Amino acid sequence: MDLATLIGMLGAIGFIVMSMVLGGDIMMFVNVPSILIVFGGSLFVVMSSYTLGQFFGAGKIAAKAFMFKIEQPEELIQKIVEMADAARKGGFLALEEAEIGNPFMQKGVDMLVDGHDVDVVRATLAKDINMTSERHEFGASIFKALGDVAPAMGMIGTLIGLVAMLSNMDDPKAIGPAMAVALLTTLYGAFFANVVALPIQQKLVNRAGQEKLNQSLVLDGILGIADGQNPRVIEGLLKNYLAANKRATGETEE
Repeated sequence: MDLATLIGMLGAIGFIVMSMVLGGDIMMFVNVPSILIVFGGSLFVVMSSYTLGQFFGAGKIAAKAFMFKIEQPEELIQKIVEMADAARKGGFLALEEAEIGNPFMQKGVDMLVDGHDVDVVRATLAKDINMTSERHEFGASIFKALGDVAPAMGMIGTLIGLVAMLSNMDDPKAIGPAMAVALLTTLYGAFFANVVALPIQQKLVNRAGQEKLNQSLVLDGILGIADGQNPRVIEGLLKNYLAANKRATGETEE
């Protein structure tokens, strides 16, 4: 569970709701027509830009913003160094029984064990990195679209409310509800975009960046093993993926 995403989103919602409560009756901020225009309209507009499968799969993609487990680069470097040492002593076949939790690393090791050429390993893993990155970008694009559409739907609702208000200027009782639609749709649109959709989109982009960095690290490590480089040389190369304050801490050294 990513506590930063959960706490950040709940905290933002909490402060907004608290300000509504302190401002008076919270029910005055509830307007069904505004909800239908913003939330319903935004969902259906974005749905029209994707297939049904892609759209309904967005829920599973959003879960990665809250629940996502990824290895730390230090752990990957340590594992690669161990495998490089084993490969130098017993050849690539010595890696066959290695316990590897990272599927991408396992794929690269399997290719080495099967005797594939280094260029084939490099091309295959690089293609895998690119395809994974594209899938992540596509998932984030759905929530980026929601973040873009919601304020626009809020503006449409505002215009609807203003038209209704101006059409009933002779009836004072009709002005209030029409003005509520005009203002609350703008509020709902800004809320949905900036508190829900865009933070999820940004977190998915961050996740994609983390995974791409890890996969690039693994690719360099696998190629170093394939070239028969010294484990310490491989370790020094891979430490370039770490933040500067972690490179000299010896975290990956035995």
